[in-house]
Amino acid sequence: MSNQKKMQQTENMSKHASSSKRMGAIILACALALPGFAEASALEQFKAFVAGTKAAKGEFTQHLIPSEAAAKSGAKAPKVSSGTFVFARPGQFIWIYQKPYEQTLQSDGTQMYIYDKDLNQVTTKKLDNALGSSPAAILFGSNDLEQNFVLKEDGTKEGLEWLLATPKAKDTTFGHIRIGLRNGVPEAMELTDTFGQTSALTFTKFEKNPSIAAEQFKFVVPKGADVLPQ
Repeated sequence: MSNQKKMQQTENMSKHASSSKRMGAIILACALALPGFAEASALEQFKAFVAGTKAAKGEFTQHLIPSEAAAKSGAKAPKVSSGTFVFARPGQFIWIYQKPYEQTLQSDGTQMYIYDKDLNQVTTKKLDNALGSSPAAILFGSNDLEQNFVLKEDGTKEGLEWLLATPKAKDTTFGHIRIGLRNGVPEAMELTDTFGQTSALTFTKFEKNPSIAAEQFKFVVPKGADVLPQ
């Protein structure tokens, strides 16, 4: 190969490498601009989560933080609860408390069932619009959350971007809900009721859009259980 051809080949390779670097930089810049990365606000991350998550499953832990008045009176918070969850929008979910007591909250999208294993008792009620302004709507409800909640940024804490959701309805038992997000996934929720008590939840092993069979949400009454309509 002549020196001229070698020089031309080297120049072409250099141009190709330079072009690849530029393309890589462009792709990286575009990726970092997408919701779900650290630079995205809580509201951006949350809207992307709601729009792109039709179903999910994972594990949770939950503990109660007493109100200031209860804390001053010496009230002790109950033990930490933990369990698993799976949901499919809109309104289908299975929320299972495994510790310290076994209890299942389940909905097929129309009917809701609460099963207490120790009592071998099932309470049923129509789902109707119960999810509308309830905390469950954040995870399980429809995509039109701003119809029922006022959403606004609530700062950064412990690496999470926080969003404050305040129910528009006046008859809800919750004063406000805070959602902590990282990389487009909710990792924590704080539900504060009208008495000032806060239920704090953390989510782990969160898997978005897993394959879930629709019949999974059909509730089967355990053998011998009492069924109490509400």
